[in-house]
Amino acid sequence: MRKSWYLIVFILCFLIHAIPAQTIYVDAVNGNDHQAGQLATPLQSIAKAVQIANALTGQGNIIIKLMPGTYVLDDKIAINPIKMLKDTARYIIEAHIMPSDSDWIPEKMPIIQSVSANNSDTQFPHSTGFLVASSHVTIRGLKFLGNANPEVPFYYPITRENPALQDMVVSQCLFIAEQNSTAIQGGVWAQGQTIDINHCVFKACRNAILVFQNIDGCSIRNNIIYGAYESAFWIGENKADFTFTNNVISGCHYFWTNSFEGNQTYRIQNSVIVDTDHYVGRWNREKQGLGEMMDHKLKEEGVKKKGEIQFVERQQPLYPSNYLHLLPESIGYELNAGLFKR
Repeated sequence: MRKSWYLIVFILCFLIHAIPAQTIYVDAVNGNDHQAGQLATPLQSIAKAVQIANALTGQGNIIIKLMPGTYVLDDKIAINPIKMLKDTARYIIEAHIMPSDSDWIPEKMPIIQSVSANNSDTQFPHSTGFLVASSHVTIRGLKFLGNANPEVPFYYPITRENPALQDMVVSQCLFIAEQNSTAIQGGVWAQGQTIDINHCVFKACRNAILVFQNIDGCSIRNNIIYGAYESAFWIGENKADFTFTNNVISGCHYFWTNSFEGNQTYRIQNSVIVDTDHYVGRWNREKQGLGEMMDHKLKEEGVKKKGEIQFVERQQPLYPSNYLHLLPESIGYELNAGLFKR
């Protein structure tokens, strides 16, 4: 009898450790925060899903899947699980239907709309959408709009404040702003190591990507950035393993901004950078503004600075499946920049 009991315990332990992930489903249209968060009984809000996910202690990845719909954030969403995630475990917030899926259309992309007041005092008062406060986090397949609260001067949809963190991936996301109504100060503002931002589209954000402290292992690849009216990209000092490749930058005030005083060399590969007012800038603390940096140390390999960018815009009532992406005849089409991983 005792042997049978030991066998049952062994089997139960095996099944628990064999669970590949803990998955929570969220549906802004048909969900309810008093439900269990399963596929047939989804939650309604991201805030409730993250509250539950942060308290999980089981094995495997934590996955929050968002159904199509609009998710309104009235405060920041802090990703801060109580368990220490192992190197092989991830905390993932993603669309239930990804751009790579055969049944994806733009209307199925979950929309993140913030209306919160300032909810962070890190460096200066500002509003944050997702606050990544853990290592090993992935956010993918979401459409971020700006903050509609008129009292918020600075809004960042995704931030990671702690420079001691590592391993953050932002992939296949849209960041779309309107300067006079739903502004985005910076699409992704992050500190810490191994930041991977890939296959995203940034449209009319004041700044698209800002990475500053302890950012070794930073990778910026296969992104499209249109109309950044301050700078497409900001960087702090990075000592190793920096990758900038297969990006398309167009119509920006500055392409690149150094936020430090050093003269570090960065390699820019296989990218298109056209129609910018200035190329490289440096932040001037005294003047609190950007000044053009002529003695930059960018090492360019396969960078095109001439040619016409042609991209798909919404002309009809419904969105084209590839809106805000390059047309085949556009310069840079072969770089595979944008949501779709061809």
